[in-house]
Amino acid sequence: EVQLQASGGGLVQAGGSPRLSCVASGYTFDDYGIGWFRQAPGKEREGVAAISPGDGTTAYVAAVKGRFTISSDNAKNTVYLQMNSLEPEDTAVYYCAKQMSPWEGVTMDRNEFDFWGQGTLVTVSS
Repeated sequence: EVQLQASGGGLVQAGGSPRLSCVASGYTFDDYGIGWFRQAPGKEREGVAAISPGDGTTAYVAAVKGRFTISSDNAKNTVYLQMNSLEPEDTAVYYCAKQMSPWEGVTMDRNEFDFWGQGTLVTVSS
């Protein structure tokens, strides 16, 4: 059974640097991309960053490029999202998700992801 467990959210002051974790299980971790998405109140879910654990390829949405870093520890089946210089606009529920097809490169098209974690809330106070 495929499972994704996201953690690391909480209340953070603007400028803070929390790190989110996504622990995956139930499939061959190296073969499938992982994406981080976020959904703010009243807004659609959007892709934030993605990684292909097998070759380390990454991608970021423009709003977080240079502030967020996605990485993977393949021995632990875990993907991290290091978030720096947080802004109130980063407040959202953050989800990790597994890409549907193996070795397809990185994407942040949510339609390409089939299993989702439960989400972790990040609240940035000004």
